[in-house]
Formats: sequence, C-alpha cells, structure tokens
Amino acid sequence: QTDLVENRLVGMKSRGVYETPGGTILVTAHRALESLTLDRDTQHYKQQVALKYAEMVYYGQWFCPLREALNAFAEATQQPVTGTVRLKLYKGQCILAGVRSPYSLYRPDLASFKMGAEYDPTDARGFIRLFGLPMKVAGLVRRQAPQDRKTVRKR
Repeated sequence: QTDLVENRLVGMKSRGVYETPGGTILVTAHRALESLTLDRDTQHYKQQVALKYAEMVYYGQWFCPLREALNAFAEATQQPVTGTVRLKLYKGQCILAGVRSPYSLYRPDLASFKMGAEYDPTDARGFIRLFGLPMKVAGLVRRQAPQDRKTVRKR
C-alpha cells in the first residue's frame, strides 16, 4: 500500500492511497533485471526518463512528440533486460531472492579485487588521482580568500 500526497495537473495537492500488488511485483522484478543488465549511466538516466514518462502519461500527453522520443529510448535500452527473477512474497512485502540473465553485466571474476589478467590494483592510483582532480581544484578555489577570487565579467 502506498499513501502519498501528490501534485495534480492544476497544481493542487491531493492525497492518494494506492494498492498495486501486481504492479509492485512487476516493478521489483524489472528493476532487479535492469540493475543486472544495464550499465550505470544508462540505468541512472532511465530512472529520470521513467519519471518524465509517467508524468506525461498522467497529464494526458500521450501523443506528444517528447513522449514518443522517450518511448524510443525505452525500447532501445530495454532490449537486454530479460531473464529470471525469484521473489519472496510475505506479509505485504516483495523481497528479491535471486536474479539471472543471459545479458548480465555482473562478472564475479572481475568484480573481486583479486589479482588477475583484467585487474591490477596499481591501476587504481592514477584513476583515483585523475577522477578526483576536479574536486581538488574546486576545494583549492573555495579556500582562497574572497578578495583573491577572479571575477568573470561579460563584455
């Protein structure tokens, strides 16, 4: 059961209480498959697209060009999202008990930090330095005194 305060199309708040046992089961299973078969960036962006898609459908914008474009994105990204999901249903809870897919991106041999042909722990040092460089620069800039900051002006 979901109990929430939502925003209506006209901007007013309303309270909704929904029971969707079938929907909960399908969404839980689908998200488990997406987690296993989609790369990080696609999965994160898909979550944003899903919110916008649901909003557009809720607002009656089914025939809008943007909804059609979002649909094309979903069709393209959902191709590998297939497999078998085991769920345990108990007292109103839907608990993931296992997931498998022929398109799984999870590889136990690569996910461990054991030395092997594909993973060398010394590779991490350069990556960490490079990945953290923008944050280091931002921290150095924030520590400068306000009078020392350069102002960029439009001409």
